[in-house]
Amino acid sequence: MEAYDLVVIGAGPAGLAAAVAAYEAGVKKILLIERDREPGGILEQCIHNGFGLFYFGEDLTGPEYAARFIQRVQERGIAIKLNTMVLEVTPDKWIIAVNKADGLLKIKAKAVVLAMGCRERTRGAIFIPGTRPAGVITAGTAQRFVNMEGYLPGKEVVILGSGDIGLIMARRLTLEGAKVKMVLELLPYSSGLTRNIVQCLQDFGIPLLFNHTVVAIHGRQRITGVTIAEVDPATKKPKPGTERLVSCDTLLLSVGLIPENELSRQAGIALDPVTKGPVVDDGMATSVEGIFAGGNVVHVHDLVDNVTREGEIAGRSAARYILNPKPAPSLKINTKAGAGVTYVVPQLIHPQQMAEELVLSFRVNQVFKDQKLVVALATGQGHKILGTKKRMIMVPGEMQEFKVKKEDLWAALGQEDSSSPLELTVSVPEEGEDHDV
Repeated sequence: MEAYDLVVIGAGPAGLAAAVAAYEAGVKKILLIERDREPGGILEQCIHNGFGLFYFGEDLTGPEYAARFIQRVQERGIAIKLNTMVLEVTPDKWIIAVNKADGLLKIKAKAVVLAMGCRERTRGAIFIPGTRPAGVITAGTAQRFVNMEGYLPGKEVVILGSGDIGLIMARRLTLEGAKVKMVLELLPYSSGLTRNIVQCLQDFGIPLLFNHTVVAIHGRQRITGVTIAEVDPATKKPKPGTERLVSCDTLLLSVGLIPENELSRQAGIALDPVTKGPVVDDGMATSVEGIFAGGNVVHVHDLVDNVTREGEIAGRSAARYILNPKPAPSLKINTKAGAGVTYVVPQLIHPQQMAEELVLSFRVNQVFKDQKLVVALATGQGHKILGTKKRMIMVPGEMQEFKVKKEDLWAALGQEDSSSPLELTVSVPEEGEDHDV
């Protein structure tokens, strides 16, 4: 049995940032647990640039970004166990893990930060009919094959889904000599960043077909082709008569990411049905006392800079809990996704303990152009507008942010007591409306 003040599960960008932030806040006995052979998480296979523009003010590759935090962990002497799989996290903060060197480990922690990241949806999650040949893989797996293992997964490629990893791999495979025939997207818009559509597809002449999907996979030993079809935007079902055969030896799936939350569920943590991640407050605390979460395990991000920010908040909050444990303040505000918004994180705000400025992260559910964003607080005295902002473009593939100042929130609260139901709504109202009720 081992004992630590803080155990951070996952040594990707969120976990590394959480460990460093907790150390700086005064907690020294920290353990990082990582199931891979090296720290850094998914960043190690993301050899393209575009990382760190906000956090460091520099244009870095994934490994370069990770290396800066790995160095900070090493300089502080923070313990790390690699090649170690966590099997269970209990509500009273026992961690059961296993590795080759130590065997079965039982670790007691005063606080835990969950930073397991997310995983890709597979063919089984989207029910594509057809045979089961080799050559059908997720975009992230292909990325690891090419960038870390030195294998080219195929020479004629069709990509299903316009997520960022799929877009980036379209460019990467083209540079390695493969022919990327097309990228198909079920929706009428991309789920990836606009910059990746431009830099990874348009710059290389790779077609992106909206409202299209794969309806059949062909081949026995190896995939020989796919049947694609146009999709009705209303029903999301293939249109009869629009089918056509496209030959290929590889089908890459870039059809969404899901937070890794088996451990969260085991610990009895409340999960958000939309994000599939833990419900968290403004300090990234989950519903189980002493367990915090940050990064892609909470909700899927498109920028690593924001993953790092959430990890740091979780680390600092965990340190405060360890050094000065006390119950959360009774006054709380629930956040709500209003018209045009899919979800809002954090889902809970404690005004008495929040930072001077709170970042609300959210995604819209459709493409909005030149629309007004409204953040309103519902109290026993009615709705109060905390802020509005007109934005030129908002798309589901790019996470949006709205910053709320503590002083503005308190001014809107007025004389509200802890018994009043309080709700903060983020919405994109229709013309003529001030807020979503």
